[in-house]
Amino acid sequence: MSDPTGAEDAPPALDPAQDALFLDFDGCLVEIAARPDAIIVPKELGKTLTALSERLGGALAIVSGRSLPELETFLAGFDGPMVGSHGAESRGLGRAPVRPEGLAALQDEMAAFCAEQGLLYEPKSLGGGLHYRARPELQGVTEGFAAELVARYPGFEVQLAKMAVELRPGGVSKDRALEMLSQIAPFSGRRPVYAGDDVTDEPALAWAEAHGGFGVKVGDGVTAASHRLPAPDQVRAWLKAALEDY
Repeated sequence: MSDPTGAEDAPPALDPAQDALFLDFDGCLVEIAARPDAIIVPKELGKTLTALSERLGGALAIVSGRSLPELETFLAGFDGPMVGSHGAESRGLGRAPVRPEGLAALQDEMAAFCAEQGLLYEPKSLGGGLHYRARPELQGVTEGFAAELVARYPGFEVQLAKMAVELRPGGVSKDRALEMLSQIAPFSGRRPVYAGDDVTDEPALAWAEAHGGFGVKVGDGVTAASHRLPAPDQVRAWLKAALEDY
């Protein structure tokens, strides 16, 4: 059944012989919570990812806006490649993190703004997030503050997200992360498959679609992906099915 926003209801089964799988974290593998530190991670998730990575010949990577240390904590038990901070840092890829000048000062200003406005500040290893979920009427004020910040800290860019505005290092993005990963073993020569839920994932979903693979949009919203799953529990079921089918 087709969806008017551009995605089919469900993705096809993964093919371990030819697919390279790239997965977002929040809103894709786990449900979004009121606070970034309040998510609930299923106990078996790390084990499932490890087993699926082995089935895919190692061609499974996490690609997230989360800081890498958080990803490593939440996904204990999974030792495969990870890309954090929208591509600014990684594990297992031999690449140095992108650390623009002025990071500490930028973070101090973000924390002070959130304290003044009654918003939630999410510190990140290479940036930060301004969450207005509790005060949606401050979206415009928050986005304006972020724009003013990057004018003074040119090494950073604004990244809009669900009920949040992030500041991340410039020149990085999830689609660039997919392009980089797809050029190295064990991902090269395989069909790129990306799953994600947010506007931050749309460039990566589009990249997978444009390079012989497909995207899986998680949840509602207009998307470049050709397939859709309604929620993270359905994503996890899809991943587990790949272990059972082969």
